Amino acid sequence: MNSILFVCLGNICRSPIAEGVARKLIEEGGHGITVDSAGTGHWHVGEAPCTHSVTVASNKGIDISGLRARQVTKHDFKTFDLIVALDASNYRDLKAMGCTNLVQLGDYGFEGADVPDPYFFEGFEGFDHVFNMIESCVKELLSR
Repeated sequence: MNSILFVCLGNICRSPIAEGVARKLIEEGGHGITVDSAGTGHWHVGEAPCTHSVTVASNKGIDISGLRARQVTKHDFKTFDLIVALDASNYRDLKAMGCTNLVQLGDYGFEGADVPDPYFFEGFEGFDHVFNMIESCVKELLSR
């Protein structure tokens, strides 16, 4: 596997965290894997990750502040070896777009559970939970 695309809804919370975590783990492990992230929706295209996502990543030594949201395209399905949906809804949307090289991040831990969207959580605690969940699953994904 040479490339991974992480996909959530808006590409401002979960998938940028997953991209940042994967980049750090890939760099530490000396893997030659290209990583990116995108969203199924178009609402936040061009925006930086949300403040809480930037903060929770920064607290773990990962800088995602320079990332910018983009919308997933059908071309991505050919460009990336693996497309990783952060929840079942995004998985269904990607499947409906014709994506076949698709998995769900929860398949790599948490018994297939969706990574919840912290954008709709009250406070910061949800972002900590989501970060830890993403980090655990990405580690398992990369180990395989």
